[in-house]
Amino acid sequence: MYLGRVIGTCVASQKCDGLEGVKLLVVQPLNKHRQPSGRPQVACDTVQAGQGDFVYLVGAREASHALEQAVVPVDAAIVGIIDDLHQPGLEAGA
Repeated sequence: MYLGRVIGTCVASQKCDGLEGVKLLVVQPLNKHRQPSGRPQVACDTVQAGQGDFVYLVGAREASHALEQAVVPVDAAIVGIIDDLHQPGLEAGA
């Protein structure tokens, strides 16, 4: 699992079988300091996340398991919305 922030939406007029009705969001992966880590990516939304939400995602094969149809070609899926995160030693200024 890894952290990210929803920064946009993605519209696909054609989707692979198993992805019909699945919302696609653009997510910026974040490191443990909540700073951008790598390039933005498209992720399947399984929890009704929205613009600006702080989320956690699964990648690779685990991403397809988050969807109703287990074998679909996806690289990332949003599986939770983070309301609050406390990391000892990583408070502001640390």
